[in-house]
Amino acid sequence: MKVSVIKYNAGNIQSVLFALKRINIEATVTDDHEEIMSSDKVIFPGVGEAGSAMKYLNEKKLTDVIAELNQPVLGICLGMQLLCRYSEENNTTCIGVFDDVEIKKFNNKELRVPQIGWNSIQNLSGPLFNDIDENSYCYFVHGYFAELCSNTIARTEYGSPYSSAIQKNNFYGVQFHPEKSAETGETILKNFFNL
Repeated sequence: MKVSVIKYNAGNIQSVLFALKRINIEATVTDDHEEIMSSDKVIFPGVGEAGSAMKYLNEKKLTDVIAELNQPVLGICLGMQLLCRYSEENNTTCIGVFDDVEIKKFNNKELRVPQIGWNSIQNLSGPLFNDIDENSYCYFVHGYFAELCSNTIARTEYGSPYSSAIQKNNFYGVQFHPEKSAETGETILKNFFNL
C-alpha cells in the first residue's frame, strides 16, 4: 500500500510516522503532487497555526490537489481544520472540502484553552470507529474546534459539544491525535487503512 503524509510547515509529523510504523505501515512524507495523487491513502496531519499553514499550501499549489483527491484522506487536528471552509484563527480561508463547516475559537472564560489532554468521544458513526466503544478517550491539543454539523461522526464536550470527527465522502477528519491516543487511536488508524 502506498501511503503519503502531506508535508507542510506543521509539527507532529514524526509522531504520526512512529504510530504508522507500530501498525506496520510505511509512509512517505511529501509535498509532491504526483506522489500524493497516486497514493492509496493520504494523511494530512498537523500541529500549528492555520494562516501560515494555508500560506504554505497555497504557495506549493497543494490546496487543489488535496481537494480533488479520490482516495481515503485522514486530516488530523490542524489537518482536519484546514479541510473546512474557514477558521477564526487569523481569519483564514481554508481548503473547503467541508464547505459548510467553520472552525471557531473556544471562548468560554471558564475553560482552559487550549484544551490539552484526554477527553471522551461520543455518538460514534461510520467505519472509522469500528470496534471503538462509546465514550472512549482520545488525546486532544487544540484551541479551535469544528462546530457540530451534518458531517459530524463523533462529538466531544468541552464547555459545549463540538465535532471531534467529521466525514464527507472519502475525507475523514479527527480533532484528536490518534497517534497519541493509545490503543483507541491505534484502532482508529487501522480502521482508516482498512477503508
